[in-house]
Amino acid sequence: MWRSLSCAKSELRLDLTLACGQSFRWRETAEGHWTGVMAGRVWTLTQTDDTVWYHVYKDKGMQGEGCDSKRGAGVSLQMGNKSDKSFKGALKKEEQEEPVAVTSVHDTEEEEDMLRDYFQLNVKLGDLYEEWGAADPHFKCIADVFTGVRMLRQDPTECLFSFICTSNNHISRIQGMVERLCQALGAPLCQLDQTSYHNFPSLSALADSSVEACLRDLGFGYRARFLQQSAKQILDTHGLQWLEGLRGVPYVQARDALRTLPGVGTKVADCVCLMSLDKAEAVPIDTHVWQIAKRDYNYASGNAQKSITDKLHRDIGDFFRKLWGPYAGWAQSVLFCADLKKFQKLKEMPDLKQPLKEEKGGGEMRVAYKKTKIKTEEDETVKAMETKSAGRKKAKVSV
Repeated sequence: MWRSLSCAKSELRLDLTLACGQSFRWRETAEGHWTGVMAGRVWTLTQTDDTVWYHVYKDKGMQGEGCDSKRGAGVSLQMGNKSDKSFKGALKKEEQEEPVAVTSVHDTEEEEDMLRDYFQLNVKLGDLYEEWGAADPHFKCIADVFTGVRMLRQDPTECLFSFICTSNNHISRIQGMVERLCQALGAPLCQLDQTSYHNFPSLSALADSSVEACLRDLGFGYRARFLQQSAKQILDTHGLQWLEGLRGVPYVQARDALRTLPGVGTKVADCVCLMSLDKAEAVPIDTHVWQIAKRDYNYASGNAQKSITDKLHRDIGDFFRKLWGPYAGWAQSVLFCADLKKFQKLKEMPDLKQPLKEEKGGGEMRVAYKKTKIKTEEDETVKAMETKSAGRKKAKVSV
């Protein structure tokens, strides 16, 4: 059964938020449908102009709907290219025709709360965009294209150990590593369309002495040791609740505590602070963000350096915190997203430049764009035929 959550695209765009390198567990399993694991459950999310629709798959041991591959495929695929009206109509029809196991009101409320917490929907993103745009003309320009980029509030264990895998790596490869990590060490949840979904491994599973060799066999290289040693250090020195407890301490204290772990430098610590520990002021700095600072903000400090030192990291972070304020990490994620190669087409296609306008008149804009393209192609064909015909006439005259 699909359930809904009121949320405008200006407040959340799934295609940008789930694919910009915050979490590595979401895949677009059908057009506009994202399937992934969050809070020990498998979800499919999609959205219309003002609503996020979500479906939670339950394994056979849980109350609610079964998690079989046929059911999963039907739910995620059949709603593909429908308008809001037909989409909602299809949902109602499905609910009437297909009996499903009863899901308790408690489960429904709990899952909605999980989703609200995960996307931090209590934060009014539109208001923040206005503040950032007023303070920063460059951000205002980017924001016209990249609305709805939210910061996720992830499980601290998943966030930390996923980002240890990011060292000298790129998003698609990190996704593969995290998936192999979950399949090797995480509890199985269910199977959809021949794809098995697993929970993220527990600290105990990650700390086991056999883990390093196992992960090296899976292609983790030197990161295998960091994963196992960090989990062991947390359990031996701090205990199971330590990571979540860092949500309640000041940003700098949380960052410095994370940096004591093997394989955790300043950038990884800032990512974990921002994306799972409620430190909205944390601004992760890598070479990518350093280039943005120099190229788009004329940031000259450290130009002669070839690598990012702790001082440079702190200085660039302070620069952006002064510019954008207490939610600087959120603002930085918008620019980071806008700079990813996978999203460059959004800047080039006129019908995708304004997501809000797209919602109101997107169909008309696309039709107009396609008609123009077709007309241009027809014109070119006609011209080619005319040229060919003229050539034949010329040939006959010369004969």
